[in-house]
Amino acid sequence: MLGIGHLKRAATLARAVAAQGMEVTLASGGPPVAGIAGDGVKLVQLPPARAADLGFKTLVDDGGREIDAAWKRKRRQALLDAWGAASPHVLVIELFPFGRRQMRFELLPLLEAAAGRARRPAIACSVRDILGGQKSLQRQEETAGFVERYFDRVLVHADPSVIGFERTFPLAARISGRLDYTGYVVDSASTSGGTAGQGEVIVSAGGGAVGVGLLAAAIRARPLTALRDRTWRLLAGNNLPDRDFQELAKLAAGDAGVVLERSRADFTTLLSNCELSVSQAGYNTLMEIVQARARSVAVPFAGGHETEQMLRARRFAERGLLELVTERDLNPDALAAAIERAARKPRPVSGAIDLDGARRSAGLIARMAVGSAA
Repeated sequence: MLGIGHLKRAATLARAVAAQGMEVTLASGGPPVAGIAGDGVKLVQLPPARAADLGFKTLVDDGGREIDAAWKRKRRQALLDAWGAASPHVLVIELFPFGRRQMRFELLPLLEAAAGRARRPAIACSVRDILGGQKSLQRQEETAGFVERYFDRVLVHADPSVIGFERTFPLAARISGRLDYTGYVVDSASTSGGTAGQGEVIVSAGGGAVGVGLLAAAIRARPLTALRDRTWRLLAGNNLPDRDFQELAKLAAGDAGVVLERSRADFTTLLSNCELSVSQAGYNTLMEIVQARARSVAVPFAGGHETEQMLRARRFAERGLLELVTERDLNPDALAAAIERAARKPRPVSGAIDLDGARRSAGLIARMAVGSAA
């Protein structure tokens, strides 16, 4: 709805399932992202929509216009056509019914179409470790009812020793017979090697839609740290507005040690080689940082009513995997102090959390496909 984190995780899962020898169709409903699907995955780009703001209540089309009933009919039909063309043994829906309530106009008809087939496919929900926002008991009851009515499995992409699903979905025990913890989902570490990012400080803002404050604070914090003689590479993200990117460029002007870019395809290589990472605390970014065993400072996004990144970052900080600065306390001095603490620590050990979620999820989906076919 806002960034590309959910799509990136879905694409990672799709590639892992394709690697099991299955035919995979990935239907994406947000703005197009070049190269997101990768080899072996058929991408269906639906008419794109996104949230108008951090309230997530209003959806707009690719022209910024609020979507109407006619748009919803077109989008629903495009999704049902993609479903019919694939005729799959397994249907995996990302997040719904634990989120995506705005998309019920298309997802409930899709679920009804799947459940009503003579050869009913297996149906699974793919959901991250932490749900956003506090849900009323009525909302939780409705969600559990949807799971019981439509879904065979709920794949929770988390390590329960870090945080259990019941932490943000108190009715988890009611659907426990359908829950599978898969471990955290992350792309396989790059084996290409290379020296990109060697000794650098990598400052990243995910997709960039809400990261300008962190990037500006990092530029101002650089001369306050013992790492001021290192190259600081700022990755602003493709969704950062141009006006904000230009303001950052002005702020960094004259400092040859600061490199400002939109994004890098070799982000995981940069993390593996870097002296230290500074980032927000989105799911994908933190998993890539932990996989790379990078020293890390996290500044969780907390705009609107978001609590997901803060909860995740706190649990990771408790395990010694990162230094934490809250968005409320973000300023150059606080960020510099956290960077100093992180830089003095050894690299995190491997195996600190379960990162095998992509492979394990693909195996579960493959077994569901066999069961559906039988």
